[in-house]
Amino acid sequence: MGCLRCQSVDPNANRSRTTIIIPSTPVPYLKVFKFYDLKIVTKNFSRDMILGTGGFGSVYRVDETPLAETLFGSGMDVAIKKLNPQSQQGLQEWQAEVAFLGCLSHPNLVKLLGYCLEDQEMLLVYEFMEGGSLDNLLFRMGDSATDTLSWGVRLKIAIDSARGLAFLHTLDKQVIFRDFKASNILLDENYNAKISDFGIAKLGPSGENTHVTTRIMGTFGYVAPEYIETGHLSVKSDVYSFGVLLLEMMSGLRVLDNNRRQEQRNLINWAKPLLLNKKKLEQVMDAQIKGQYSSKAAILAAKLTLQCLNKKHKSRPSMEEVVAILEKIIAM
Repeated sequence: MGCLRCQSVDPNANRSRTTIIIPSTPVPYLKVFKFYDLKIVTKNFSRDMILGTGGFGSVYRVDETPLAETLFGSGMDVAIKKLNPQSQQGLQEWQAEVAFLGCLSHPNLVKLLGYCLEDQEMLLVYEFMEGGSLDNLLFRMGDSATDTLSWGVRLKIAIDSARGLAFLHTLDKQVIFRDFKASNILLDENYNAKISDFGIAKLGPSGENTHVTTRIMGTFGYVAPEYIETGHLSVKSDVYSFGVLLLEMMSGLRVLDNNRRQEQRNLINWAKPLLLNKKKLEQVMDAQIKGQYSSKAAILAAKLTLQCLNKKHKSRPSMEEVVAILEKIIAM
């Protein structure tokens, strides 16, 4: 595709609109890395350097070396994702990541620095996020109070993530993230949050259409009910997923967990009636952040969560509205 217009956003600006065309081939201004160089800086893709492994491949942390400084710049920590060359989904993810992250810039989207495509080898080079994933911090840290994300930090992460989604949704050509969840939110050392992994992101509807019809993809528990039932995908599908995340952050519990009591295994089904009851709301709130929030803030957060989880997708708020409400809550 020869024509490409990209969009960036000033974090202090309320909104910016520019026409965006997503390319089917790599964009020319991302840095192109040689496979040989990436092999060296990862010590031949050593297991010792693996940050994480998934169905599409593995992610490696790069140590600071003279070669790394030459390739990526002084003081630039990077992560390299090596996609599985035998996976058709891996190829599709590689193309989607380059197309979207190579074309969009926002403080709350993870930065793609470049790529490598040689023979069957597909790699992506990102900025490294020192804080790891929200999933790891929220669910896998120790049980002590010092290990717990505070109410204020949780709200900050929620606002950052909401701003990232709002940016995607308000492009002239909307982008539907489609796999919004705690493990796809990465944090720096100051808990600034960025959305990552655009492997199954989708361009939104065009013209007068309100949705796109597509094969159902995403993570069970986070996927909007209308998308599961009809295959109709819209930006409001992302809003539902955000509501799931907000509930997880309020409660400190995963949306689905078969290790919990029967009635609590599905967090949404268990928590929804409690969110409606001011007196029972405390049962949902994470006990480790008790005393860190006002009852008014908790009630407003519960109300917002229910709005995002509304089964009628048209009744859900926009992500811009979500950001505005969260900013009110954090100011309380």
